[in-house]
Amino acid sequence: MIDFVRNVRLWFAPEEVRREGHTPDYRFSLANERTFLAWLRTALALIGGGFAVDQFLPDLGWAWRIGLALALLAAGVLCSLRAVNHWVRCERAMRRGEDLPASRFPALLSIVVAVVAVAMVVVVLAGWAG
Repeated sequence: MIDFVRNVRLWFAPEEVRREGHTPDYRFSLANERTFLAWLRTALALIGGGFAVDQFLPDLGWAWRIGLALALLAAGVLCSLRAVNHWVRCERAMRRGEDLPASRFPALLSIVVAVVAVAMVVVVLAGWAG
């Protein structure tokens, strides 16, 4: 937990990250940044999907609509926070010459998106049957 709090502080102080270890090959830092931006695009897509479910499915039951929308919005928020935290952790690891940090987040996000997708399939099929 203490390491996480330190990482949150580093989100807003990248100059402190630069003081650690030695400067890695710029290609690795730029690849880390591209990965960060890819996670942000994923977060924006999830947030957009949450708003789309809420706005464009008015005939869907309130509980279904809100549940699916909130699941997508929450996944988007977590994805954006994970993006910056993972960027800092990877940058620090590269500068220190350590292994890159492992994460279970991609698996967790995949499961959440799959559950929402299955729920959407059920909603679509129930809508066509009804």
